[in-house]
Amino acid sequence: MDCWICKSRLNTEKSMNFYVMTLFPEMILQGVNTSITGRGIKAGAISVEAFHIRDYTKDKHGKTEDAPYGGGVGLVMQAQPIWDCYQAVLDHIREKPGKQPRLLYMSPQGKTFTQQMAEELSREEDLIFLCGHYEGVDERVLELMGAEEVSIGDYILTGGELPAMVMIDSISRLVPGVLGKLESAEVETFYDNLLEYPQYSRPETFMGLTVPEVLLSGHHANVDRWRRERSIERTWHRRPELLENAVLSKKEQKFLEELKAAERERTAREEEAPESAEN
Repeated sequence: MDCWICKSRLNTEKSMNFYVMTLFPEMILQGVNTSITGRGIKAGAISVEAFHIRDYTKDKHGKTEDAPYGGGVGLVMQAQPIWDCYQAVLDHIREKPGKQPRLLYMSPQGKTFTQQMAEELSREEDLIFLCGHYEGVDERVLELMGAEEVSIGDYILTGGELPAMVMIDSISRLVPGVLGKLESAEVETFYDNLLEYPQYSRPETFMGLTVPEVLLSGHHANVDRWRRERSIERTWHRRPELLENAVLSKKEQKFLEELKAAERERTAREEEAPESAEN
């Protein structure tokens, strides 16, 4: 059975290959064939192939789901169509030599997807994604396939297609040849465990708000220092837990300590203010 393919045939060099097992292949390919991932596909840096799970069911009515054993609401995706689809993906990949690819099952019960995980996965040559639906997937097929459960957050979605596309987008940005000259994966939010600094563009003044003067100075060292300090400051205020693993120089560590000290002083003043008002 043919899979749904979104890849460049022009570039035969080594690329990052994504294989998605799904009930909605058109949703996957329409999503990834745009913007940066679409450019990466056209350049041959990545390829995305979607395998329709329903094509592999042995049920004469084309069913891929059934009621759960033990009762309960909803339906469960059956093991057989997923297993046979998985074997088809492996047969497709085995046409070229290589190690057993990792299989990622999109699940709210899985390990939370992070930038660090994206960096780790970007070093793989082949990745398989399983997109579930309904109340989930028969546990036995997950065990047989050795699936790694991955979540993009603590909330429920209709299916695994959107999480798979989120991960493909994030991982693709780290693959050589995907980002263009005007883009960079090295200075973005979560790079070096810091949030990205504030960004500004023309005009210099908008509704009374002006661009920070240092960014107009043309002094690259001062600009770099300002951006780094703003990243540290923004991370401290919004995601302080990230700083535990951030790599900071001695000067940057001193800057962070000064931020913390200023925060403590401000908190102390706010706590004293009501008492002064009462007196």
